[in-house]
Amino acid sequence: MRDPMSLPSGPKQPALFQLAQYIWRPVAFLEECGRRHGDIFTLRMTGFGSLVLVSSPELIRQVFTADPEVLLAGKANELVRPLLGDNSVLLLDGTEHLRQRRLLLPPFHGERMQAYAELIHALTSEELERWPIGHAFALHRPMQTITLQVILRAVFGVDEEERRQTLADAIERILAFNNPAAAYAPKAFQRDFPLSPYRTYMRLRADVDRHIFAIIAERRSGPREGRTDVLSLLLSAKDEQGQGMTDQELRDELVTLLTAGHETTATTLAWAFDRILADAQVQQRLDAELDSVVGGGPLKPTHLPRLEYLDAVIKETLRLRPIVPLVARITAQEFELGGHRLPAGVFVAPCIFLAHRRPDLYPEPDLFRPERFLGTRPDPYAWLPFGGGTRRCIGMAFALYEMKVILATVLSRVRIKGTVQGGQRIVRRMITLAPEHGTPVVVTERRRNSPQAPPVFPRPGMSA
Repeated sequence: MRDPMSLPSGPKQPALFQLAQYIWRPVAFLEECGRRHGDIFTLRMTGFGSLVLVSSPELIRQVFTADPEVLLAGKANELVRPLLGDNSVLLLDGTEHLRQRRLLLPPFHGERMQAYAELIHALTSEELERWPIGHAFALHRPMQTITLQVILRAVFGVDEEERRQTLADAIERILAFNNPAAAYAPKAFQRDFPLSPYRTYMRLRADVDRHIFAIIAERRSGPREGRTDVLSLLLSAKDEQGQGMTDQELRDELVTLLTAGHETTATTLAWAFDRILADAQVQQRLDAELDSVVGGGPLKPTHLPRLEYLDAVIKETLRLRPIVPLVARITAQEFELGGHRLPAGVFVAPCIFLAHRRPDLYPEPDLFRPERFLGTRPDPYAWLPFGGGTRRCIGMAFALYEMKVILATVLSRVRIKGTVQGGQRIVRRMITLAPEHGTPVVVTERRRNSPQAPPVFPRPGMSA
């Protein structure tokens, strides 16, 4: 008879070995655990204790709809505290989380979000002019360039080119620091060992912070009327007591938006091109849709809702290649899940990677089939690349819209082919799952829609 307070079964290897498996071979490790232990199992990892992973929609629903005072998401995200800071919405729980989320939501309202479309379109067109014809290069880097510039302009509101480049260089140095030990190593090693990767990482963070605090100070003291960047809007936001955000709160939320909206979006775009270029039928159908909807002219905002297959391609990319493998909560008290009464202090994690590969939800789950998402809304407990419940990513709509504009612009302007037969292997970059070689491609020709065409998107602020 099962002990009612026992954790679900799981792999029996030592906790340090399980941590190493999760860091260095996450895909194979999770697949092995799913095959052997089913919809709910327990990992034990040094530095984290017990993690109960779930992958069925019913169990995921129970986690996402649980009392937020019982399952704490902020406390479960301690891993990213060194980067994001104490005041990040991702690290808060209870009333503090609700306050920050309410202050952050208005800038991402649909109409305001769409006002940035011209900016995304223009930055993508500018980047395309630098792409060589006939020479292979990895797409991940230019996608990072585009999404970083979108963040610096739309979120930080940095208009001066020299300053934008200085900040971009500092951010790129910290993003290029790809050492999982900086995130997953035991805290004592991170704190006490002088040459630890963590300390190197924190020095890079301090350089970025110096620039961010200078921008906040200037924006506070200068005129903000007519500005539509997210920082200016956040400086004007007030909570129910009439209080705005402190400089430190603003810094932490800006870094959160940068982290959640730059590297993750760039990586998803790299995966989208990897999947598109590996499947001739998908590529042909996208070309046909763009020809039918956009024609030979420039991309317009009215085109975007009609690019239904492109929308499905993005959703299928996020299903097959989620950027993070799981989202976590931690039990503040006993919690019943899947016939187990979990004690306080246990991580509970809907496993995005395994949920997205269930054959009962997605027949032939390893195949890239955008048709799965045509004419239907994804089940929030079966498709969860942005998390779920009250903790679902604030920038989800913005990210989906941004990716649609970028993909449509690229596919309308240039013809490209992949150089890796069948696509790329999944590898870890810090806490994300990225394409091994960054999606190497060759531009074979420039196509319709000259970049010199006049802007066709409404300027930011006009529809706010």
